[in-house]
Amino acid sequence: MQNDNLLLGAVEAGGTKFLCGIADRDGRIIRQQRIPTTLPADTLAAASRFFVQAGADLGPLSAFSIGSFGPLSLNPVAGDYGRITSTPKVGWQDVDLLGHFSQMIDAPMALDTDVNCAAVGERLFGSGQGLDTFCYVTVGTGIGVGLLIDGAPHGGANHPEAGHIRLPRAAGDELFPGICPFHGDCLEGLACGPAMRARWGVPGEQLPIDHPGWEIEADYLAGLCATLTYVVRPDRIIIGGGVMESPGMYERVRTALTAKLAGYDTSMRALEMNDYVVAPTAGASAGLTGALALAYRTAIRQWPMHWSVELPSFSNQSSLSGAAFA
Repeated sequence: MQNDNLLLGAVEAGGTKFLCGIADRDGRIIRQQRIPTTLPADTLAAASRFFVQAGADLGPLSAFSIGSFGPLSLNPVAGDYGRITSTPKVGWQDVDLLGHFSQMIDAPMALDTDVNCAAVGERLFGSGQGLDTFCYVTVGTGIGVGLLIDGAPHGGANHPEAGHIRLPRAAGDELFPGICPFHGDCLEGLACGPAMRARWGVPGEQLPIDHPGWEIEADYLAGLCATLTYVVRPDRIIIGGGVMESPGMYERVRTALTAKLAGYDTSMRALEMNDYVVAPTAGASAGLTGALALAYRTAIRQWPMHWSVELPSFSNQSSLSGAAFA
């Protein structure tokens, strides 16, 4: 395929919004739309209309990809391949994402998690630049973890679900039962945004910065980072999401992580925490960035390392001509 004429389509399918985009071979956004995530039939119909109209106006897509919330079935030999599976998001269980878009779009397709796609965006344009192995964590409505190993998203038999590991209880938090509908007090059940609200009676952003809830939150996130450090040995852990916007959270997590590693192993003692646990820097649309990059890789069999970046401002408008995406 001649990549001069590539036309790439992608969706970042999130729990609150779908970001749909069309880009050229150089990553320039040709058209985009933000769609609220409501009922599956309504949301998917709106997304389909966007891509069908784009195809009529711009021509057929060369490749299409989806970065979605999950859990997802990513094993091509599985009977439910391409579907959202046991998500706690009401109404979205067993939704066939690949099947739906395959009926509307005639192009090679790829599907991965939203956090893996965001990790790809961070590798191209953000805090993962120059790194082959790192972890991307998002802490918001849920807790998701994406892994890039040897420069590509890690999957195996299916995608990682590190947000549902169990950790020792933080001091002072022994009685909170957790909110995960499957595990109760797994990491997500204890430390996602809704868990903070359930525990304290108000959203996390309304807690004072000296509230003990932030130390509890940092303890759990440091426990995740310690586990990732022992198992993956990443070059960096990038943590984003609304919960991390509280002032001082990164320093709290770094301090708690240092304590949990407890001086074990020379290479871990040498970690520079300010460079090891960091914020994402590829912008709010990093998930769409990564999904479009995944579409490029699906078409060309390599990552678009030549893309440049100017962060767009996503709105409800359906098009934004000439902007380069992040």
